[in-house]
Amino acid sequence: MKNIMNINGYKAVINYDPVIDQFRGEFIGLNGGADFYATNIEELKKEGKISLKVFLEMCEEQGINPHKEYSGKFNLRVPPELHAAIAARAAAEDKSLNKCVIELLDKAIQYHR
Repeated sequence: MKNIMNINGYKAVINYDPVIDQFRGEFIGLNGGADFYATNIEELKKEGKISLKVFLEMCEEQGINPHKEYSGKFNLRVPPELHAAIAARAAAEDKSLNKCVIELLDKAIQYHR
């Protein structure tokens, strides 16, 4: 699992690149790419703030919304047995399949908020 760093309220995925012997951060949830590199964590935070500032300023100058927009819809393919198990759970809890899956996903992702 990759690490997530929060910089000024924006999330960035952090990886170590052994080829260049540096950490690489890439902001997620933005309407474009904004990445940054450093050899240690403190420098990574500093470079992340600079990269984010440049990205946000560019978006403002060009009148672009910096945040990626999500529709709230995506297709999910699961094994038939899992589909049946979730449908049974939803029925047992008197919920729609959609509501049951939303609650399960929300519970699973709480750690990363």
